[in-house]
Amino acid sequence: MGAKNLLSHSFRIAWKDITELYRNRMGLVLLIVMPLFMMTMIGFIYPSNGTTVSNLPVALVNEDSGFGNSTIPSQAFIMGLQQINNQTNMLTLYEASNVDEIKDRVQKGELNGGIVIPSNFSACIMSGEQGTIIIITDQSNPTISATMQAALSATFDQMGTMLAQQNVQMLNTSVTANNSLAIVKPYTVQTEGVVSGNASYFDFIAPGIMAMTVMMSVMTGLPVAISQEKEVGTMDGMMVAPINRLSIILGKTLAQTARGLLQGAIILALAVGLFGVTIHGNIFLVFALLLLGVFAFVGLGVVITSFAKDQETAQMMMTTLMFPMMFLSGVLFPIQQMPWYMQTISQFLPLTYAADALRKVMVLGADIPAISNELIILIAFGVVMTAIAVPVFRKMMTR
Repeated sequence: MGAKNLLSHSFRIAWKDITELYRNRMGLVLLIVMPLFMMTMIGFIYPSNGTTVSNLPVALVNEDSGFGNSTIPSQAFIMGLQQINNQTNMLTLYEASNVDEIKDRVQKGELNGGIVIPSNFSACIMSGEQGTIIIITDQSNPTISATMQAALSATFDQMGTMLAQQNVQMLNTSVTANNSLAIVKPYTVQTEGVVSGNASYFDFIAPGIMAMTVMMSVMTGLPVAISQEKEVGTMDGMMVAPINRLSIILGKTLAQTARGLLQGAIILALAVGLFGVTIHGNIFLVFALLLLGVFAFVGLGVVITSFAKDQETAQMMMTTLMFPMMFLSGVLFPIQQMPWYMQTISQFLPLTYAADALRKVMVLGADIPAISNELIILIAFGVVMTAIAVPVFRKMMTR
C-alpha cells in the first residue's frame, strides 16, 4: 500500500510539473526549438559531402624585375594561375602593390592571404634555376591557412609540371639548366606569416573562447541576477527602497561586467602561461575588447530576461540564443568552412565581431584602425540593446 501511494503521488507531482511546462508556452517552444537548432547547425556546419572552401580572397604581388627586358616567366606564371583558378574557383584574386599591403589587409580581415612573386623570379627561371613563390598566410586562422597553403602548393606543382615538360622538350635544343632539379621542379614555395612565429590551433581558438566565456558569463548570470530576485521577492525590496530604478540596472550591469572581465582574465592568463599563446598586440586593447564585449551582451541579456516569466524560462531562452552564436560565430572553427547561408547568419551575431577583433589583436598584432569595423559594430549593438533594455527593465519592475 505504501509503495502504491508513493508511485501514485510521484506520478501526480510529475503530471503537475508537465502541466506547468505546457502552460509555459515560451518554455515549451524553446524545449523543442533548441535541439532542432543544435542538430541542424551541426549537420550543416559539418557537411557529409566533403565540400571544401572556395573563393578565398587572396592578393597577388608581382615584384619581378625581369631578366634583361623580359618578364615572360612571371607573366606566364600569373596566366597559368588564373587559368587553373578559373577551373577550380579556389581563389578570388586581387592585386596588391607590396607585401606590407597584403599584411595590412589580412589584419583588417579583407584577405585570407597573399601570393608574392619575388624580384628575381624571371632571372632564376631564365638562368635554369628554381623560381621561388612566397605564400603569405593568415596566422589567426590556421585551418583555412593550411587549406589554402596545401591547395596553392598543389596548384604550383601542377603549373611546375607543365613548365617542366616544356623544359624537357627544349633541353635538347636551346635550354641549358644549371640545376637539374629546376628542370623537373621549376617552382619552390616559401611560407611567410603576417607576424613572426608559428601559430597553433590554440592561438586561433583562445581569443574566441575568451569572447564566448564573457558572453556566457553575462548571459547566464543575468537570469539569476534578475529573474531569481523577482521570484524570491528581493526585487520588490529594491523597488521600494529610496533609490533610482536606473541604479538597479546599472548596478547589475556593473556586477556582470566584473564577473565577465574576471573570467576573461583567467582564460587569458591560462592561455599565455599554460598553453604558450603569444599576444602580438596591445594587452590593454585586449582588455578593452573584453569590456566592450560585456557591454554588447549585457543589454541583450537584460532584454531577454525581462521578457521571461521565470528564471527557468530565462535560462532556456539564454541557452537557445547562446548555442547558435557559439557554433556560427567562428569561435570553434572557421566561418569560411560553413555553407554560404550560415556565413550570412554569422554576420548578424555580435560574438562574431568580438571573437574576430580579439583574434586580430592577439594573433596578428592588429591596432585600432585594423579592427575599426568590429569596434563600430559592437559599440552600435551595445548602444541599441541598452537603449531597449532600460525601458523594458523598468516596465518589468512595475509588473
